[in-house]
Amino acid sequence: MKDFKYIWIIGLVVTALLVIVPIASFVRGESEPETDPWAFVPAAPIHTDHTDLLEGPFNSGPEVTAACLECHEDAAHQVAQTAHWTWESEPVLLPGRTEPVTTGKKTSLNNYCIGIQSNWPGCTSCHAGYGWEDANFDFSNEGNVDCLVCHDTSGLYIKSKAGLPADGVDLLAAAQSVGAPTRNNCGSCHFNGGGGDAVKHGDLDSSLLNPPDSIDVHMGQHDFVCTDCHQTEDHNIKGRSISVSTNNVNQVYCTDCHVAEMVHADERITVHLDAVACQTCHIPAGAVREATKMHWDWSTAGQDLPEDPHVYLKIKGSFVYEENFTPQYAWFNGAADRYILGDLIDPSQPTVLNQPLGSIDDPTAKIWPFKIHAANQPYDAVYNYLLQPKTVGEGGFWTDFNWDQALRLGSEVVNMAYSGSYGFAPTTMYWPLSHLVVPGEDALQCQDCHGENGRMDWEALGYYGDPMRWGGRSVTTGAADTP
Repeated sequence: MKDFKYIWIIGLVVTALLVIVPIASFVRGESEPETDPWAFVPAAPIHTDHTDLLEGPFNSGPEVTAACLECHEDAAHQVAQTAHWTWESEPVLLPGRTEPVTTGKKTSLNNYCIGIQSNWPGCTSCHAGYGWEDANFDFSNEGNVDCLVCHDTSGLYIKSKAGLPADGVDLLAAAQSVGAPTRNNCGSCHFNGGGGDAVKHGDLDSSLLNPPDSIDVHMGQHDFVCTDCHQTEDHNIKGRSISVSTNNVNQVYCTDCHVAEMVHADERITVHLDAVACQTCHIPAGAVREATKMHWDWSTAGQDLPEDPHVYLKIKGSFVYEENFTPQYAWFNGAADRYILGDLIDPSQPTVLNQPLGSIDDPTAKIWPFKIHAANQPYDAVYNYLLQPKTVGEGGFWTDFNWDQALRLGSEVVNMAYSGSYGFAPTTMYWPLSHLVVPGEDALQCQDCHGENGRMDWEALGYYGDPMRWGGRSVTTGAADTP
């Protein structure tokens, strides 16, 4: 009888623990491991202080790289296999083409500074290497890989033309400070793309260096650094953007950390997941703190007008910036088409340089938020294709303010015919938004998309109208499709 009594007491205690502890944990607000983003982030490597390991002196970037490779023998070779080094994709077969083409910063046009060919020393200041001054850069020379641009933690390392260290940089101090990449390392290029803070992306800018929770929940509340999401193996960093990429390989997904079926308690939200990207609801606005460029008119460049970096610069033309803008929405399956040099255009209509692929009838596509950047940029008025101008250096537009000369020199470099007659044609680029994720309580609500004042253009997305009213019928097929 005594033994039975003790067994009963032990059973009562175990039962209490099974019931009370989970309740107490819930009251304290503790997350289950499956819903805690940190549970999916690999542990950071233990930092090794390099102060006593690197003695110097170092007179050039490649000398630092050589010292790094004495211990990290494979590092430069690994970097040299990535897009951060090549700035070029593997050959891809794009829609409507019969032969594969390569894309990427190395050869593709954009509607910001237009293209790097003939303009290398200026554009390649953000290349992860040293000395890319012209078309003859040796991509096989792994000694020119720049280790410091990603691993300096002194905060004093700055790159200059052709990716070389800026004059006066203390290379020894930078080398001795090396560690895991910080937000500042990634942001030094990605926050400043297009010539300044926040210019290009609309969701990447200096506000992410130390944001409050309301600006970005990952870098604010959770204190993530870039590589916690953009995880890296053998120096190959996860992540793609259709500003330069056309496929969805090596992508970062919200569901890498957030288990979709466990995120939303409300089934009405969960049913949206097949048709609506997480970013659509959780990134209500772009450029929340720093204004971003929304329009660039090259046709006004060269005039002696009052200058303001957000309104007009003689070397670049006229701009329109916006802060806290409402995204535009389109179906997107992760892949994109791409304008390739020599493609014909209709100069009376905007040419989309990187059209997102997907539609209401594509089961792999979701409604996604974008910044759409519009521009007027040079084209050949006889051959009807966009032109690559030379802007940097001798004979460049930024030196002589002569469009005919700049377009002739640029066309020679890319081996395209130039008729001598030019104009300015409208173009657009899509920039998908994936940063500036707000806390859940600040995400879009039903009325933000549905109803008379909703932000969605349902007909442009392929619906008869608001699916809440029209039942989610597709205009093109009549098939049911709900967000």
